[in-house]
Amino acid sequence: MTLVKFRKRPWENLSTSDLLDFDVGNLLNDKLWLKKMDEPALNIKEKKGEFEIELAAPGFDKKDFEVNIADGCLNIMAKKSESKEEKDENYTRKEFSYNSFEKSLTLPENVADEKIKARYENGILKFSLAKKDEPKKQKSKRIEIS
Repeated sequence: MTLVKFRKRPWENLSTSDLLDFDVGNLLNDKLWLKKMDEPALNIKEKKGEFEIELAAPGFDKKDFEVNIADGCLNIMAKKSESKEEKDENYTRKEFSYNSFEKSLTLPENVADEKIKARYENGILKFSLAKKDEPKKQKSKRIEIS
C-alpha cells in the first residue's frame, strides 16, 4: 500500500463548453474550496525502505507545529499569530495576523510508527517514515497424517 494524495478540482472532467460556463465567482465564495486553497502543498515519495513527505509551510517556526500519530493517521497542525503596534503622537496603528492549518494522512500498515522522524528547515516540514521489515514467510510444509 502506498500513500496517495487525492485532490479533486471542480473543473476536472468538464467539457470545453462547460469550462466556458464555469462561474469562478461561485468558486471563490465556496468556503470548502477556499479552505482547500489554504492547505499547504504536499509531496510524497516512496523509496525502497521509507516514505518521504515534504509539506510546504513557509513563515512558520518549528515551535508552531504539533505532530502526532493516532489511529493510524499522521496528524499535522500548525498555528501562528502575530501582532504589531506602532504609536505616534498623532496615530496608533495595530496589525495582526493568524495562520493555521491541519492535515491528516492515513499511514500504510507497513510504516514503523516508532521510527518516524521530522525536521523543519527553509519553510519545508520533512518527514521520514521508515517501512517495517516484512515478516519472513515460512515455506509450506507437508504434514503427514498418521
